[in-house]
Amino acid sequence: MRFELATPARIVVGDGVAAELPALVRDAVGEQAGPVRAAVVVGASLARTAALRLALEEAGIAGPVLQVRGEPTVASARVGAAWLREEAVDVVVAIGGGSVLDTAKAVAVLAANPGDVLDYLEVVGQGRPLARPSIPVVAVPTTAGSGSEVTRNAVLTATEERVKVSLRSASMLPRVAVVDPLLTLGLPPAVTASTGLDALTQVIEPFVSPFANPVTDALARDGIARAARSLRRAYSHGDDVAARRDMALTSLFGGLALANAKLGAVHGLAGVIGGMVEAPHGSVCARLLPLVIEANVAALRDRAPSSPAIGRYDEVARLLTGRSDAVADDGAAWLREECAVLDVAALGAYGIGWNDLAAIAEGAERASSTKGNPVVLTRGELLSVLERAL
Repeated sequence: MRFELATPARIVVGDGVAAELPALVRDAVGEQAGPVRAAVVVGASLARTAALRLALEEAGIAGPVLQVRGEPTVASARVGAAWLREEAVDVVVAIGGGSVLDTAKAVAVLAANPGDVLDYLEVVGQGRPLARPSIPVVAVPTTAGSGSEVTRNAVLTATEERVKVSLRSASMLPRVAVVDPLLTLGLPPAVTASTGLDALTQVIEPFVSPFANPVTDALARDGIARAARSLRRAYSHGDDVAARRDMALTSLFGGLALANAKLGAVHGLAGVIGGMVEAPHGSVCARLLPLVIEANVAALRDRAPSSPAIGRYDEVARLLTGRSDAVADDGAAWLREECAVLDVAALGAYGIGWNDLAAIAEGAERASSTKGNPVVLTRGELLSVLERAL
């Protein structure tokens, strides 16, 4: 057996560890006396990150602030990289949700490399390697979903092509990931649901992937169990620290798992849908997840009956339901019930119609995420999933 594990140089996890951010940023930069020039990337609400930004300033870590008001696009990454080149910073500190972290990673690596973002993008660009190392990034997630604090890619929306695509480079792994569950307290229920469902999907898909390894398996198993017991609780009781802690760890474990074992058809489809319409990524994933599980299990039984993924889907069901006799269909049923409790909408609610399905299926076949699916689904099988998700 041979496998590799790509992770940030340092991961710091715990209630209240965000208070250590100034020291962690200095450690990430290395031996440097005096002030550190940092670009701080935050979300739309400056108030939410005010205390951490003040702590950085008081520690002599200051610089320009970039606000991210939506999901990162090819255009916004281009503008952000040009801005960062002019600022000449020592480090980029990202404090926010997945869009903030992905933006920070994208602009940090693009600012260090010549040319345009399209030179390096997969699918819609030339896909050239990002040869020069990224400006160091310190990632501080304030939601529990994307796992972007521990991944080596950044997802961007290519607006003209209406698809989500990735920049990828080993140097895009953040220098430090700071995971403080207390930063997720007070998240609105809808955000808790969408991000949490994304995290749950990202521990299930790598677990059944043909690229799984013993480390990602351990992370996925623990993450699935944590989400199963805590996602509803975090949704309905946003101040429950134990539930928030479980979801923060699920998100972290999902990021580590997907970075090393890939995803699957759920994310392959969701990436195309996300490029076409504005919709919460995690909710789209959740709507598709039980349907993809059923399609995968049926295809595996038909075309690869000896595949270990069949047994793994049964194990997922046992972890979700807590029942020792559960099988894959029980897991899909549990996920449907979870979606109902968390008020997950059908795809049609976001403007997806019958006329869009063929293009979505075709795009999903080409998506990099789909390469981690445990079986190659036919165009007809993908279309069936989408039809049922409408």
